[in-house]
Amino acid sequence: MLDYLSLIFVVAVKVFKKTTPNGKVTVYLGKRDFIDHIDYCDPIDGVVVVDTDYLKGRKVYSQLVTTYRYGREEDEVMGVKFSKEMVIGTEQVVPLVNSKMELTPVQEKLLKKLGPNAFPFTFNFPEMSPSSVTLQANDEDQGKPMGVEYCVRTYVAESEDQKSHKRSSVTLAIKKLQHAPASRGRRLPSSLVSKGFTFSNGKISLEVTLDKEIYYHGEKICANIIVSNNSRKSVRNIRCMVVQHVEITMINSQFSRHVASLESREGCPVTPGASLSKSFYLVPLARSNKDIRGVALDGHLKEDDVNLASSTLVTEGKCPADAIGIVVSYSVRVKLNCGTLGGELVTDVPFKLLHPAEGSVERQRFNAMKKMQSIERHRYENSLYTNEEEDNIVFEDFARLRMNEPE
Repeated sequence: MLDYLSLIFVVAVKVFKKTTPNGKVTVYLGKRDFIDHIDYCDPIDGVVVVDTDYLKGRKVYSQLVTTYRYGREEDEVMGVKFSKEMVIGTEQVVPLVNSKMELTPVQEKLLKKLGPNAFPFTFNFPEMSPSSVTLQANDEDQGKPMGVEYCVRTYVAESEDQKSHKRSSVTLAIKKLQHAPASRGRRLPSSLVSKGFTFSNGKISLEVTLDKEIYYHGEKICANIIVSNNSRKSVRNIRCMVVQHVEITMINSQFSRHVASLESREGCPVTPGASLSKSFYLVPLARSNKDIRGVALDGHLKEDDVNLASSTLVTEGKCPADAIGIVVSYSVRVKLNCGTLGGELVTDVPFKLLHPAEGSVERQRFNAMKKMQSIERHRYENSLYTNEEEDNIVFEDFARLRMNEPE
C-alpha cells in the first residue's frame, strides 16, 4: 500500500513568502537556512512578484543585509550605538538587469507558476562571513538580542540610494549555518592531567577521553573518565560539564556558559592508592537552558527550530583567530573535588557541536525528528502532499515575530 501511495503523491516544495504592507510586492524564498560548507556557501535564491502598474517608472531593489549587535539596546545612550548594519550585496531586480542569470530549480518552478510578473534574484555570502548567532536574553532585557543576523530587504525606489518607504518594502530574516563535514574522522579527543600537593607526596591523575570529535545537535556525549589516586588525599566527588565558550570579536569579550552538567558521588571517595573508571553521558540542548542569559543559539527565527549555536569552523589554512562575528566553541570540563585543603583538579577536552552533513543518514534522522516535533506542535501545514506535479509548492508566510519587527 505504501509503495502505491509513493507513486501517486509527490512531496511538496515548501516556499516562504512575505508581502509589503501595501500588497504590491511579494518576495519568495525556497528556504530560510543557508549552509556554509567551508569551501563554498549556498546561494540565496529568490523570486520577486511585483504589480508592474504600481511601479510607474520606479525600480525594485533587493539587498543582503547583516546586523551585528554586540551590546544591549537599552544601554545605547547619547548617540552611542552597539550595533553595525552592513549591506553586503545589492541587486536591481525589476527591470531585470542580468537576463542570462543561471536559475536554480526552485526559481524555475516559481517563475513558471507565478507568471510574467515574477523576477529572480541571487546573492552570495562573502568569504569568511560569520554564521548567524543569537545570544539568549532574559526576562529583564528589552530590545533586540545581541548576535549576528542576516536578512533580505526588498524595496521600491527610483534609485538604489533613495530611502525606501515602509509601505513598499519588505524584510525576510534568514540564517547562515555551518554543517559538519561528511566524515567525522577517527580521532578521539583526550586530556591527561595530574595534581600534586604541598607537604604531601604523590599525585592524583585524571584522564578524560571522548568517544567522538564531532557531535550532532541532540546527540549524547560520552566522557570516559579514569582517576588514579597515588596521593594521600581523597577524591570526594566528580562533576562533568559541557561548556559553551563565546567570543564577541567586536569588543574582544569572552565568556562561558554551562549548557549541561552532571555530578556524581558514585565510587567516591577515591581513597589513597585506589582508582576509578566511569563514563558520563550528557546531552546539551537549547530547551534545557531557556533561563540562562548569554547562551549562544543558532539564530532565532521560530520557537521550535532553535538549537545551541554550532561550533565555528574556518577554512583549512585559515587561523581560527581570523574568524569574525561571534565565535563559538565547546569543551567537556571535568572537576575532581579533593577536599577543602586539596582543592580541585580540572581539565577541558574540546569538541565540535554541529548539524549533520546534507545527505547523510544522520541528517535524515535529524530532519525526521524535527518534523515530528513540528507535527506535535501543529506548526506546519497539514497538507504536505499533492497529486499534481505542476502545483507541488506549499507557501508559508514569514511571521513578523520571527524578525523581531515592530508593528
